[in-house]
Amino acid sequence: MKRTFAFAAIAALGLGLATAWPGTASAQTRVLKMQATWPASLTLYENFTYWAERVDKLSGGALKIEAMPAGQVVPAFEVLDATNKKVIDGAHAWAGYWTGKNKTSILFTGGPGGTFGMDFIDAMGWMYYGGGWELYQDFYQKELKLNLVVFPILPAGPQAFGWFNKPIQTVADMKGMKCRQTGMAGEVWQSLGFTVVNMPGGEIIPSAQRGVIDCAEWVGGVEDMRLGFHNVWKYHYSPGVHENTTIGELVFNKDVWDSLKPQEREWIKSAANEAFLIWWAKWQKQNAEALKELQEKHGVQVLTTPPEILREFLKGWDKIAAAESAKNPFFKKVLESQKAYASLVVPMKRAYFPPYSFVANYYFPPKK
Repeated sequence: MKRTFAFAAIAALGLGLATAWPGTASAQTRVLKMQATWPASLTLYENFTYWAERVDKLSGGALKIEAMPAGQVVPAFEVLDATNKKVIDGAHAWAGYWTGKNKTSILFTGGPGGTFGMDFIDAMGWMYYGGGWELYQDFYQKELKLNLVVFPILPAGPQAFGWFNKPIQTVADMKGMKCRQTGMAGEVWQSLGFTVVNMPGGEIIPSAQRGVIDCAEWVGGVEDMRLGFHNVWKYHYSPGVHENTTIGELVFNKDVWDSLKPQEREWIKSAANEAFLIWWAKWQKQNAEALKELQEKHGVQVLTTPPEILREFLKGWDKIAAAESAKNPFFKKVLESQKAYASLVVPMKRAYFPPYSFVANYYFPPKK
């Protein structure tokens, strides 16, 4: 009897452990339903699925993300409101899509104009050590009055200047051209003479084939090749300064976020930070492979953007940002916060980091 009781107790203890321990067959699983603003065909969507897979593995299966592509529940640009209303638990998106609500949103992507010279690490530094993350929450919760919590996750840059049907040397060459641009960067180009046409990524190639647009900006590298830009245009210019530190976001309904256990929140945040770094490293390799293929297989001319165009963009952005700051106090607050952080870290990096081109030109001299 004693031995039978002991075995029964051990069995009961084992059953209890199996029920409570994440990753076991009997563990209770929490599932969050989230939708992206990207179609499943893009590498940007793979950042989302990579993060979802890491949450699953870190939690031992106790927390799962049902990652859905654009349009599966709501149209791509409706994910923010759908998350707020708890139609979905969260979204994988880009804050620049919400400038129609408040133009401050573009600043949380890194913004046009190069973020005062900051790179991605600096931008994340501002987020977590310069007050940016707190401003991000205040923006959604207090300025937009939305019941949301948000985190950075997607380093989708630096982005190229764009694709053209002819060589571009000056801003004057661009005037009158119908070009797909978006957000506040589009406002800058409009002020410089572009005829700006805003449209989702999936409409760019059909529009170009019908003659609706003469040129376009999307992302660059592998993203542009997947959409088939090289089948329409053969002149590809880079770099750009409109989205060189652009960062996407993970958005959660705040009630859903608050209902998560502390450990579940840590799994989500750790996986997001990992996705930011590991996916980015893979993506840069994919971009390098894509540029090689575009030139060698598809006859694309990858050309350097004339410095004059980049300078004129920065001047145009400064004017538009100043005008928005004058009428939007929160925009001004965020912009000044970024500039203050940049004024600390950018001069240091300029002194400590050799120009990228210095060592690159030594080992890989540019072809004439």
